[in-house]
Amino acid sequence: MESDPLNGDILTGSIPEIRRDIEIIPVQQNGTSLLYFHDSMGYMPADFALDSSAEPLLNLFTGTLSIRQMASLLKGQLSVDDLQGFIHLLDEHNALQSKNFTRRKNEIETNFESMDVRLPSLAGLSYSEHPDLFNQQVHEILSLNRSEPVTQARALYAPHIDLRVGAPVYAQSFSLLKGLKPKRVVIIATAHYAGFFPELYADKPFIGSKKMFQLPGRSFPVDVDAMDELSKNNTENGFTLNDRAHRIEHSIEMHLIFLSAIWKHDFTILPILISGFDDLFYMPDGSLKEKIDNFSTHLNQLGDDETFFLISGDLSHVGRKFGDKKSAAKMRGNVEKHDQAFLELAVNGDSSGILSHVSECYDETRICGFPPLYLYLNAFPDMKGEIINYHWWDEHERESAVSFGSVLF
Repeated sequence: MESDPLNGDILTGSIPEIRRDIEIIPVQQNGTSLLYFHDSMGYMPADFALDSSAEPLLNLFTGTLSIRQMASLLKGQLSVDDLQGFIHLLDEHNALQSKNFTRRKNEIETNFESMDVRLPSLAGLSYSEHPDLFNQQVHEILSLNRSEPVTQARALYAPHIDLRVGAPVYAQSFSLLKGLKPKRVVIIATAHYAGFFPELYADKPFIGSKKMFQLPGRSFPVDVDAMDELSKNNTENGFTLNDRAHRIEHSIEMHLIFLSAIWKHDFTILPILISGFDDLFYMPDGSLKEKIDNFSTHLNQLGDDETFFLISGDLSHVGRKFGDKKSAAKMRGNVEKHDQAFLELAVNGDSSGILSHVSECYDETRICGFPPLYLYLNAFPDMKGEIINYHWWDEHERESAVSFGSVLF
């Protein structure tokens, strides 16, 4: 019997299941109903979709059925040969949790880690990949809500929400920084994907990268000496330069988009992702707190007069999309009060208050900006700030919402 590279015997071996980290979204395009495959990890092509009539067939990809069993359940609607072709189509596009996918995934990650440059992950998706069009798009966003530039500031806490949603907030927040001219920018940002690689980041909540970050028409060099200094104490401070989590992370990239427009002078960056701090809720004096305090000490030493800090994080993520039993609309009043209390603690530089506030409810509203903001305020405890804006984005069709805002320190 011929063997199938997907998994064992071509007819009786179990076909791998659809990857569980893929979101299959019904969409309409030119009057046609499609199933769009959204792969947050970026292993699939960005434009992969199937006709909606494929949904019953996709439901059979449980990881337990063979081709013969699938054909039997479909009562002859598709032949074994047709099923085999469909299975290989999914596998070729990295939609199945197969041996082939595991091999290709490892190749993608290994290739990224060997590169000297971090290519933009959102170019061609959230913004144009052509430099002139990119610059035009960013300047149009900045013109939406001009703020009078400040002459002094040490840090900005700002969102990393989609450009289509947060454009006015980005404009108001980053316009404030036009009058500054730092030589170095430390960006501490939410790590959304570190949890997919527990073998790499279980004890390493702080993830740096030495790669030059690129955007259309501009590159941002890293302060390599500072990165190496942070890495010297990585056992105590939980820092790593294994930068796999940076490959598709948008939280740093979104801030660089606006720095590219407001600052034309040369400066270096320190891109640092911060993974979840949930362990603090259960073990407030455990090993994670020790790492945070040690890293905060090293971060504080970077805070000279020529360094500016960007803190990238949104606020609450609520509603059915995020696992809540209620719609976001019904939760809005309480969530906004929770957000405002969080922001007030931030402007007062109260890191311990922020930790208590989020721990009290075990971060039930999922404030993704909590780890980077808590880290910054833990490193600079006397910092005071001002709330610049606050917004609520409601996805009515999904009964969910994300809140976001900015604080200038």
